[in-house]
Amino acid sequence: MEALIPVINKLQDVFNTVGSDSIQLPQIVVLGSQSSGKSSVIESVVGRSFLPRGTGIVTRRPLILQLIYSPLDDRENRSAENGTSNAEEWGRFLHTKKCFTDFDEIRNEIENETERAAGNNKGICPEPINLKIFSTHVVNLTLVDLPGITKVPVGDQPEDIEAQIKDLVLKYIENPNSIILAVTAANTDMATSEALKLAKDVDPDGRRTLAVVTKLDLMDAGTDAIDILCGRVIPVKLGIIGVMNRSQKDIMDQKHIDEQMKDEAAFLQRKYPTLATRNGTPYLAKTLNRLLMHHIRDCLPDLKTRVNIMATQFQSLLNSYGEDVSDKSQTLLQIITKFASAYCSTIEGTARNIETTELCGGARICYIFHETFGRTLDSIHPLAGLSKMDILTAIRNATGPRPALFVPEVSFELLVKRQIRRLEEPSLRCVELIHEEMQRIVQHCGNEVQQEMLRFPKLHEKIVDVVTQLLRRRLPHTNVMVENIVAIELAYINTKHPDFHKDAALNHVGENSTPSMASTWLSNILPPAPNRPDSIENSASNTPVHNNIVSPVKPVNLLPDMPVNHNPRRLTDKEQKDCDVIERLIKSYFYIVRKSIQDSVPKAIMHFLVNYVKDNLQSELVTHLYKSDRAETLLNESDHIAVRRKEAADMLKALTRANHIISEIRETHMW
Repeated sequence: MEALIPVINKLQDVFNTVGSDSIQLPQIVVLGSQSSGKSSVIESVVGRSFLPRGTGIVTRRPLILQLIYSPLDDRENRSAENGTSNAEEWGRFLHTKKCFTDFDEIRNEIENETERAAGNNKGICPEPINLKIFSTHVVNLTLVDLPGITKVPVGDQPEDIEAQIKDLVLKYIENPNSIILAVTAANTDMATSEALKLAKDVDPDGRRTLAVVTKLDLMDAGTDAIDILCGRVIPVKLGIIGVMNRSQKDIMDQKHIDEQMKDEAAFLQRKYPTLATRNGTPYLAKTLNRLLMHHIRDCLPDLKTRVNIMATQFQSLLNSYGEDVSDKSQTLLQIITKFASAYCSTIEGTARNIETTELCGGARICYIFHETFGRTLDSIHPLAGLSKMDILTAIRNATGPRPALFVPEVSFELLVKRQIRRLEEPSLRCVELIHEEMQRIVQHCGNEVQQEMLRFPKLHEKIVDVVTQLLRRRLPHTNVMVENIVAIELAYINTKHPDFHKDAALNHVGENSTPSMASTWLSNILPPAPNRPDSIENSASNTPVHNNIVSPVKPVNLLPDMPVNHNPRRLTDKEQKDCDVIERLIKSYFYIVRKSIQDSVPKAIMHFLVNYVKDNLQSELVTHLYKSDRAETLLNESDHIAVRRKEAADMLKALTRANHIISEIRETHMW
């Protein structure tokens, strides 16, 4: 059993070497209010005076203190090189290799390290100081000395000093593998003990809390601590142990702790004869040793599980960083191939790690084609931006100086082409969106490839550059093709298209009409116009204004002294019929063209942009990047990846060592 605490010390050393506190090891955490006697208790257990002293808050950084029993024949810890072969006791800090045999120097080193990290304004710092004390007369223990609990900031202390100290204390005592040593002075009301209150908050069952009552000799005359020590005031499951500290005068007079131990034993025999054997500093040290050993035994199985889990995690992390590159040309080709494959897989939807939070790659391309682009075309009305005045003006312009007897074919073509041109802008915008997604896929082409990109930032930069240039070169070709699709539709208005609604015109021809009559663009479609005023001015002046009011031509003031009538007029019956026919024809033909473009544009984009990039990406990367003289530069790792690989390797090594230590002790003790 006694060998368990050195095992924990070894584990602490292992994790200290990698600066990790992710494994919570069994240890004894000492907490109490300022001037409760915490430091005196620790010094009494050690048997030497080595902690800083003074008024107010003195302990301003956690002190992780490992007490290691080291007999004279201890070859593991003693060495002639550092002068400890025959030393009875010495100390060693984690932050320096120097061995301290003078405990006054240890105190000075603690004070210097505290001021270095916490400053000299009585503030605190959560960064711990690690100290080992080797001695021929200590029991194996791991103690953590924390800043004393305070309520009111003094001097230059920050206003939230109470909250800072409480947070720091909770960080250590919330560790389920810790034993809480709650220190309370006997000359204070134990019911208001801050140490016991915090201990109860994190350990309500009291399974890992031991109470220490200090300053037994300073209680008021006529009172004693029998009820407190027997647990009749506040019961503590692991027990309550009373001790007698050195007074401030004793400390100033440099009273040796050995003398204090004798005075303490005499005091207990005189004042508490029936409780003397279960109180005092020697009994406290043995109790702490026993509790810590049993606690370590109980914690080891869970500790081993935790170590194994972390070892697996760090092994995976180390694997993700990759091994050192030996053949850079081969590695470069492998990364290029892996990237090209991952890029194509993301487009095809066959990637191993499929994104679940957003559409990307091929799925987003599909969404752009059928949702974004498709809905945009559907939202364009065939007659959008086309007024009856525009239609009537086109009809009149197509007839020249002669009055129109029939609806001219030219007017339909002019107007429908104007509407078809409206489909070009959303088609080109669709190309732009697909181009952006193809560029974006670089960031979504697999975790493995992304890790390689992080590892080699220069290679990542060049790959992005090659992909960008390839996409940029293909963009004009794709845009030209999409523009040509619209231009093809504009080049020939096919009124013989099988889906073209000829019945839009035939409805006006009559049952006895023939198709040839319709093909001459509504010849004889409209009946002769009834007699009505020929003058636009007269018509406008004699006709009420309502929904079909248009102004077919812009009034022009030909004579300066003649007023121009700007009032619109109502369409005649013939004009209304002509406009209705043209509108129906435009709608019918526009729907045919829109359907064709909605189908042709995605196909053109897939052929000229998406599939071309897929088919030529690897060859482009090889052409531009796979050159022996560039492999050395491109495969230079980023500094942070190299650092993280080393940290992960060190941590994995530490965890493997820790696992080995735990396995050895469990086999030795048959657990």
